[in-house]
Amino acid sequence: MIRIGVDIGGSHISAAKVQIEAGNVSLADFHESDVNSFGESEQIIKDWCEVINLSSEGSHDVRIGIAMPGPFDYPNGISLIQDQGKMASLFQVSVKNLLAKRLGISENQLSFTNDAEAFLIGESYAGAGRGFQNSIGITLGTGLGSAIKVHEVVKDAKLWTAPFREGIAEDYLGTGWFLKQAFQQFGLEIKGVKDLFSAEVDPFVRHSLFKEFGRAFGEFLFPYLIRLKSEGVVLGGKISLASEFFLPTTREYLESMGYSVPIKISEFGERSALVGACLRIEEN
Repeated sequence: MIRIGVDIGGSHISAAKVQIEAGNVSLADFHESDVNSFGESEQIIKDWCEVINLSSEGSHDVRIGIAMPGPFDYPNGISLIQDQGKMASLFQVSVKNLLAKRLGISENQLSFTNDAEAFLIGESYAGAGRGFQNSIGITLGTGLGSAIKVHEVVKDAKLWTAPFREGIAEDYLGTGWFLKQAFQQFGLEIKGVKDLFSAEVDPFVRHSLFKEFGRAFGEFLFPYLIRLKSEGVVLGGKISLASEFFLPTTREYLESMGYSVPIKISEFGERSALVGACLRIEEN
């Protein structure tokens, strides 16, 4: 039996064979592709299955663990994503049924896990989260993903909607914040955080924005670290690739509040969710 880990995002899919043995993890036949998730459901499913089949080599002797963003009915494999534009054509559709039919397998060969949970599960088993009994997993990118681990239980924390400053957490801890602040403070139009590293951008601008971001991240983390008695934070997502520019400020803030904990960068990167989704297979 082959385990296939799959990570589905708003505009992409990645998949790989995942081998898990005695605390060690290896990935093979990794494939990924952009997907037009604004399209019709049939085309989205077709595009997803093409990538999955590349990793499985068309085998039907598979168990497939899929990391999927919410809202989603994970036990039944039904999408509840409605107002985000992306995947709208799959609203209240049994993704499990459509995938099983197109892949030629039974529905019980598919399992779904929240993507933030899958990230933290993967990192806790064989990555940066090893050794933490209680931890918080955060992914910083287009949006804010979050999960908490208490002993062996990992759950989606849904902190992106948590009240923070004058709005919600995701207003301050995602790509959108950088785009807005770069323009409002410096008249700079950027398409993504990586644009801040262009030779045309004044280093002062980059330093100023990341320092402000790091302070916000620390303020956001502090109450949850206290409440959950967390021993550490596992950080992933595209913005984590620039962690050296904002984590010093985050750590400085937490130290000033008397709650300094390790903040570790994901070891598997975007492939953490593939591992975590496969580990969830074993629980089902």
